[in-house]
Amino acid sequence: MNDHVTDFLHFSLVEKGLSDNTISAYRRDLRHYADYMEKVEQVSAPDIQRLHILHFLEQLKSQGKSPKTIARHISTIRSFHHFLIQDRISTHDPTHHIETPKSGRSLPKVLNMEETEALLAAPDTTVPLGMRDKAMIELMYASGLRVSELTALNKEDVHLTMGFVRCVGKGGKERIIPAGSHALEAIERYLQSGRPQLVSAKRRDEALFLNHYGQRLTRQGFWKVLKALAKKATIEKELTPHTIRHSFATHLLENGADLRAVQEMLGHADISTTQIYTHVTKTRLKDVYSQFHPRA
Repeated sequence: MNDHVTDFLHFSLVEKGLSDNTISAYRRDLRHYADYMEKVEQVSAPDIQRLHILHFLEQLKSQGKSPKTIARHISTIRSFHHFLIQDRISTHDPTHHIETPKSGRSLPKVLNMEETEALLAAPDTTVPLGMRDKAMIELMYASGLRVSELTALNKEDVHLTMGFVRCVGKGGKERIIPAGSHALEAIERYLQSGRPQLVSAKRRDEALFLNHYGQRLTRQGFWKVLKALAKKATIEKELTPHTIRHSFATHLLENGADLRAVQEMLGHADISTTQIYTHVTKTRLKDVYSQFHPRA
């Protein structure tokens, strides 16, 4: 069955042109699925039936997986079995009539302004890596970039004099985002004093943000940086790269930004995705009212 999974992943990458992140998620879900089908249900790919899949989903539920995670697995499994039919490996679709669990959208977690300021002040800007960290955090908060978009930036994507950043988001869509004076100043200092000390003599990488080997910083590398900065800033709530993106959008709307403008800066295809942040601002307003109004 793993051979079929490998063929499907290759098809998804080459024929459908799906992103590396999507392929990684497919690989993770399907390895788990294939292992279960072979060891527990003891069936090969063409012989899988609807009941086998329901047993697998029940196992995920018993492991405490969220409805969102289970829905993702169902989507992956459905795509896999459609591929098997298309490739004439299977003659039936066992995912037919399997319902995707509905999950209420949870409100994104955001930083308040005190936490944001503490995080932005955490990097040690007297050393090259600290200059890099300062530039990354300032840019992410100023532009709402996804971590994959941030680490994919090249030097040529930042236009200091014009004050904007060019990035390529989901689906290969390019967008131009204003960066803000604080972020631009941090990037300029990093380019002048920090990055030259990180560049490898053997390899001239055009990446904007480099690791201590002089190579492009990875998503995992940024996660480690963010975790260290959060600890230094004594931020107790769970902090992910997406938390900064959520904070960017929420703080803009709280200060009167237009929803359509925020949608464009975030690179959302559907405005309904952006509207989740209006619920966040309303929730925060209720909290403030409850805390400070004498008759709340």
